[in-house]
Amino acid sequence: MNVVDTSGWLEYFCDGANAEKFVEPLEDTNNLIVPTITIFEVYKVVYRERGESAALETISMMRQGIVIDLDQELALLSAKTSIDYRIPMADSIVLTTAQMHEAILWTQDSDFKDIQGVRFFPKQ
Repeated sequence: MNVVDTSGWLEYFCDGANAEKFVEPLEDTNNLIVPTITIFEVYKVVYRERGESAALETISMMRQGIVIDLDQELALLSAKTSIDYRIPMADSIVLTTAQMHEAILWTQDSDFKDIQGVRFFPKQ
């Protein structure tokens, strides 16, 4: 199973320098877990930069994976993760979601750089 954080989704959609590093997990939708917080963040950025139509199209692709809602259990575990790793709320939700599903977290976000179970690619 795989989780791609917001930075990976945006890199892929914008065809950035690291886009090819996210192709494998993003196109394997049967094994792709999508936290709702990433849907929020990606929609917000794409809506701001390209408008509602592009944002809805982007979210349509994200919803091909297994969408995981933020429930009470995930929220509480994420709060602990946020404290333990000293990372922001959204990052802690993404990381905890990956850990709960024994998934690899794919990212360019340096907050995750030294965490076990993370595939980190420095931004280029």
